[in-house]
Amino acid sequence: MARAIWTGVITFGLVSVPVGLYTAVSDHIVHFHQLQRGTSDRIRNRRVNERTGEEVSGDDIVKGFEVADGEYVVVEPEELDEIAPGRSRTIEISDFVDLDEIEPVYFARTYYLAPRGEEHLKVYELLRAALERANRVGVATFVMRGKQYLTALRAEEKVLMLQTLHWADEVRDPTRELSLLPERRAESGKELDMALQLVDALSGPWDPPRYHDTYEEKVHELVRAKAEGQEVAPAEEAPAATNVVDLMEVLQGSIDRARSGREKRGAQRGGERGGERGGARSGTKSPAKSTAKPKSPARKTSGAPKKSELRELSKAELYERATEREIPGRSRMSRQELIDALAGGGRRRKKAAA
Repeated sequence: MARAIWTGVITFGLVSVPVGLYTAVSDHIVHFHQLQRGTSDRIRNRRVNERTGEEVSGDDIVKGFEVADGEYVVVEPEELDEIAPGRSRTIEISDFVDLDEIEPVYFARTYYLAPRGEEHLKVYELLRAALERANRVGVATFVMRGKQYLTALRAEEKVLMLQTLHWADEVRDPTRELSLLPERRAESGKELDMALQLVDALSGPWDPPRYHDTYEEKVHELVRAKAEGQEVAPAEEAPAATNVVDLMEVLQGSIDRARSGREKRGAQRGGERGGERGGARSGTKSPAKSTAKPKSPARKTSGAPKKSELRELSKAELYERATEREIPGRSRMSRQELIDALAGGGRRRKKAAA
């Protein structure tokens, strides 16, 4: 069961409800330890006195604000709590606004709010239902861990969510910060029509489980491979910028590929549903799925493939073929170099070996 990271009360008007604040998300970042190169010795950070070089315990560390060179005003945690609005324990809703009015750049982190005790369920649900029915969010402030936050309280199906917001002076103006932006808006034209067709071809319902952290997977794969003394195929390089001259051709190719992919996915889903219905009608159990990975189709290892065929392969697939042919230096090759080496058959390898 999750533990509240903050407790207090939500107030709107004269109504208040005690709540606990809970983290809504957890990251899956791959965490590394710091080691001294060439050893397995851990590197650790220590808090040391700048003047004496001696380590200082956390209990002996206080906050100090520099008012002049080398002169500090020391502030105790209790003093910060005493001046905090609502003594740090109040989420005070001051306004209700349309969610669509808040620009996405203002949103920071997301938390869940839950009532503290069954006796507070009715008032909690009253606020949640009112926000849901009005299609509004409550704008509020509260203090946590020595910092005041601007927040938006919004209603989901069963829970109140609190999303911290950036203050207005924290959000940068793109027209001031960015030196190059389009001066004219794309209002119409064949290119825009094709871009809209591409968006339509790639459109579908929001399905969060479809997306996963491929970089994290690659990091784990790299660690496993290095532990076993194996090589890992390098990632594909970023695609080159689209030439404006080729824009129409690129857009049309993108639309064709997107539609083809959508048709294949639709046919695959239809086949799966048909198989499930067929199994249900026959009353027989479906055969157990094999956990073994399907074998890759056999590739020709003799003769030089055409460059046009090789360009359709990903860099990982090109690298796999280069490994089969034992092409030296393949781990340092770019995608185009791999294509050139493979298109040359075994000649590159023979020359290198000679």
